[in-house]
Amino acid sequence: MTSGTRDESGQAAPLYITAVVGVLFLALVFFAFGEAGVQRNGAQSAADASALAAAKESRSLLEAELKTHLADPDYFASVFNEAFPESFGNTCWKASSFAALNKAGDVQCEELADGRWGYRVRLKSDKGMSMNVVPGTEGKRAEAEAVAVVDARCSFVSDPVPNPSHTPDPSTDPDPSTDPSPTTDPDPDAVVPSIGKVRCDGGLVWVVDPEDPKLMPDMADLFSVHLAEK
Repeated sequence: MTSGTRDESGQAAPLYITAVVGVLFLALVFFAFGEAGVQRNGAQSAADASALAAAKESRSLLEAELKTHLADPDYFASVFNEAFPESFGNTCWKASSFAALNKAGDVQCEELADGRWGYRVRLKSDKGMSMNVVPGTEGKRAEAEAVAVVDARCSFVSDPVPNPSHTPDPSTDPDPSTDPSPTTDPDPDAVVPSIGKVRCDGGLVWVVDPEDPKLMPDMADLFSVHLAEK
C-alpha cells in the first residue's frame, strides 16, 4: 500500500467516527422527544380519567337526593331545568384513586366554580424523563389538566297526573252538611299523585311516582358526564 493510500484512510476514519456520533446523537434526541410525547399522552389520559371519575361519583351521589325529593316539583325543576352547581360532597378522592391507577400523582382537584357541575384535575406523571439529552429534562415529569362536567339529558315538566281510580264519586260521597260525624282523617289508601314527568333525550319519559323510587331510570340515562373545555 502506498503512502498516499494510507493518508487517505487516516483522514477518512475521523470523518466516519464523527458521522456515526452525529447519527447516534440525533437518534437520542428523537428518542427523548418520543419519550416526552409518550409521557404527555399518558399524563393527559390519567387527567381525563381522573376528572371523569370524580364527576361520575358526584352524579351517583345525586341518586339518593332525587329519591328523597320525589314529591318536590321545585327541586326537580332546579335539577333538570336550571344550572345545578349544588355540591353533594367533594369527590376528589375518586380522582386521586384513578390517578394512582394510571401511574400519576401530585393531584390537584377542585369543584368547578363557574356555574358548571363538574371537576378540574391537574396532575403529574409518576415517571420522569430518563435522559438529559436536552438540558434540564432528565427526571422532569409530564403535567396535564382536564375538566369533566355533568349535564342533564332531560327536562322536567310539572304536570301532575290524576289517579282515576281515586276520583271521588259524587253519588257515594256523603253530604258534609248532613253527615253527623264528618272526619278529616287522611285516607291511608290514598295515592299521592305524580309531581310531573321527566322527558329525556331518546324518548325516555319518567313519570315521577313519589311512592315508587324504583321507577327512577339509571343516572346515566338522566345525566351525561363528559370532558369539557378547561
